Amino acid sequence: MNTNLLTPEKDPMGHALTDYLNYGKAGKLRVFSTLFEEDEIPVKQLFRKPEELPALEQTALQLAAGNILDVGAGSGCHSLALQKAGKKVCGIDISPLSVEVMKQRGVTTAKQINLFDTHFTGQFDTILMLMNGSGIIGKLENLPAFFRRMKLLLAPGGTILMDSSDLRYLFEEEDGSFLINLNDDYYGEIDFRMQYKNIQGESFHWLYIDYQTLDLYAQQNGFCTELIQEGEHYDYLVRITQI
Repeated sequence: MNTNLLTPEKDPMGHALTDYLNYGKAGKLRVFSTLFEEDEIPVKQLFRKPEELPALEQTALQLAAGNILDVGAGSGCHSLALQKAGKKVCGIDISPLSVEVMKQRGVTTAKQINLFDTHFTGQFDTILMLMNGSGIIGKLENLPAFFRRMKLLLAPGGTILMDSSDLRYLFEEEDGSFLINLNDDYYGEIDFRMQYKNIQGESFHWLYIDYQTLDLYAQQNGFCTELIQEGEHYDYLVRITQI
């Protein structure tokens, strides 16, 4: 598993968040991938208020309880919503500038930490992984290591609340069938790279996973899953609990 942290000169997302926080606007946060055409992340959306969040994320925030770890917390919108609800949360991100943005916005506990760094310890009742939170697992082959890591970070009875998307819709034929080459790598494994102004980030692996495959790996690694809610476009929220 990748345990790296970003540095400011390789942190396009952090620079975009910083600009938006300071000036109320930001330039284009460009996204390049191995599957999609060049895209853009609207930075404004990363500063949404609780009532503006998608239904899946609002449900996850309602379910989160106890000592909460907000993974890949970004600008801190989820952490701030949890704090407002009187809940205890620690927001972590590998982006140093994002962590500074979180602190300036009022997130009480914000740290630059990689979830998979074994030096990071704790006992959390809820591990929150939102905005396609399965992505940081990177590849399907990393799932056993991911679940081993979760066993170390979850308190007894603790849960993971994660959302993801099933990309099979990209392979849908006119007759409603799906044309997926099973000899290729798993269709939800994507490589991404971001750029903001002249700041280019490194390429990174990102995993979109269908619910059935996630459930299978969970069972094989001592966890059970519960499909909490499905979105409008192949996205879903799952609760994962250790058996």
